[in-house]
Amino acid sequence: MKEVVIIGGGYAGIYALRELVKNKNIKITLIDKHTYHNLQPEVYDLIANKSNFADVTIDLTTLCMGFNHNHLQFKNLKVRKIDKQKKKIYTEEKEIVDFDYLIMAAGTRTFFPPQIPGLNNADDIKKLHRAIDFKQSFEKQLFEKIRDEAKQCADTHIVVVGAGLSGVEIAAEMAYYSNKFFQRGNFSCDNLKISLISSSASILPGLTQQLINISQERLKSLGINIITSTKLEKVEDGYCYFSNGTKVNHSFVIFTGGVEASTLTKELNVGTNNRGQLIVNKYMQVIEHENIFAVGDIAEIRNNKDEVMPPNVTIARISGTLAGKNVLKSIEGKSLIKTNPKLDGILIALGGEYAAGNLFGVFHVKGKIAYFIKKYVFHSYRKPLLKLIKSGYNRFRKM
Repeated sequence: MKEVVIIGGGYAGIYALRELVKNKNIKITLIDKHTYHNLQPEVYDLIANKSNFADVTIDLTTLCMGFNHNHLQFKNLKVRKIDKQKKKIYTEEKEIVDFDYLIMAAGTRTFFPPQIPGLNNADDIKKLHRAIDFKQSFEKQLFEKIRDEAKQCADTHIVVVGAGLSGVEIAAEMAYYSNKFFQRGNFSCDNLKISLISSSASILPGLTQQLINISQERLKSLGINIITSTKLEKVEDGYCYFSNGTKVNHSFVIFTGGVEASTLTKELNVGTNNRGQLIVNKYMQVIEHENIFAVGDIAEIRNNKDEVMPPNVTIARISGTLAGKNVLKSIEGKSLIKTNPKLDGILIALGGEYAAGNLFGVFHVKGKIAYFIKKYVFHSYRKPLLKLIKSGYNRFRKM
């Protein structure tokens, strides 16, 4: 019986798993250092109190049980070494996992440039536990503001460094949430400030000018201070120092300036780009290793025009699904399927029931209609997974 291992229970890994379970005669092992699938694009709703922990996670144990595959198992392990020749995975827990086929789906992490002193203290809200810590710290500071407002009204300043999708969305949600908080309570100490810092000439570099304009207008209406063409140089003594010679006091620093691939890519000792992403061919195979595939953010994925595709949920779906299908085809001795990833569009949450988007590269939407389209896309992904974990939970209770 062939053994297929997926490392990483994120979007790409789950899409690959959904294909693999169609073959009931292979052994499948999903490995992740976390026990849950983090629905990362929705974590900003968690911080803004629009959802709770259960809304932004999928339990991997009950998910795997819900697939009702006799040879599928989830292992909560930390991978430390991968031996390509012996086809063995070594873990921190001293457990060894064998594989015939391996799908790398371990994703990326926030890259903190080592040349920026003090940045290691910034909040990395892409990690769920750090997002929860930030949420609690932020709410505590709001409480202290209203508790002490008759005596003093201390400034609260959130500095978001990085004005790509993540930076724009978190800044918008935090601004909307805090504005509503102070309006609802009619508190006098409502001097919370949010600054969004972009090293580029605009926010959302690489997106259409119309989408940039819509987003910028929305951010300014929420009271967000946008600073462009400026780089963070150091964080020290409660201040952020910038390349334009200014310094800004801060209560919190959130860094969303860039990503790098999981350190597991170094263990494979194969071709990577300057961000550590694995270079794959048109079948999603790691170069020179037909039995190892890489999907989602951990891979450098190109379309037919040789353009590098941006790391997002759409590319995770396309690459994960294709890798799952190609592993099955390889096992069956059939020809593999080539990839030509295309983006369906992009949707950006901009606080409350407001979003902006570009659909199929053809037309733009904004406001509530864009928000409800974004929610529909999310629920379309989450709903079948909820059905699976419910089924898996019921199976688990009967054991």
